[in-house]
Amino acid sequence: MSEEHDIKGQGSPHLDQSDQEMAARHATPRALVIHEIIREEGENELERTNMALALSGLAAGLSMGFSFLTEALLQAGLPTAIWQHTLAAFGYSIGFILVVLARQQLFTESTLTAILPVVTRRDLKTLFHAGRLWVIVLATNLAGTWIFATMIHQPNIFPADVNNALLSLAQQAIPPNPVATMVRAFFAGWLIALMVWILPSAAASRLFTVLIVTYVVALAHLSHIVAGSAEAAYAVLAGSANLGGYFMGFLFPTLVGNVIGGVLMVTVLNHGSIVQEIQGKKKN
Repeated sequence: MSEEHDIKGQGSPHLDQSDQEMAARHATPRALVIHEIIREEGENELERTNMALALSGLAAGLSMGFSFLTEALLQAGLPTAIWQHTLAAFGYSIGFILVVLARQQLFTESTLTAILPVVTRRDLKTLFHAGRLWVIVLATNLAGTWIFATMIHQPNIFPADVNNALLSLAQQAIPPNPVATMVRAFFAGWLIALMVWILPSAAASRLFTVLIVTYVVALAHLSHIVAGSAEAAYAVLAGSANLGGYFMGFLFPTLVGNVIGGVLMVTVLNHGSIVQEIQGKKKN
């Protein structure tokens, strides 16, 4: 029995035509279907103008700042206890939820969406457009986080306990060991790209999927280039870190780790698992 028949229920003698159609509506899409949904989305992203990418990327950077702020608000509102971070980490998910549901352009998502067209087409034109998207989206994502960090760093915006929580989280964003940061960023890039791969089959569970995956990122103190930039920028503005620490202690190792984790562990592996199926359909 083929995988397609299994999914659609066509191989079952117990289902009539209406039951088979119902089974098809509730079936999980095949890997090839998910691949093509994401690849087509990536193709559309590569065709967007520079201005459209920049505005969407800036919006995403600003939205991601709410991950930092919400986690700090929860931390400030919870008693000091061993489980404080376990609950406060849920606040980290809010920025990702906003970005995904608002369809804003986030750099770590593009390690999958923008690269699938590249590994499928394998031409310089597609590679150039993917590089253009990466540069514009990353730059505007980071600009958005700095703007957000500047806004919440203004005096008399939040009470002292919230400011203390913001500073505490910000100081954790630039750890002393860049190699460890790169490894944590590798896992974060892997998880976020995997989340993007899952979303087409999540249907009504999209919100829950984003919540759980990004909660794990926060719970494990993994490094994310955009969410972490809001925290690291705040540390620089507060005087507890300098620009050298921001770039060399956070930005560079996190960027490398996120890209390798997203591209290698999700894009390359998932594309490689179905490349023969794609080639077979081209021949037909």
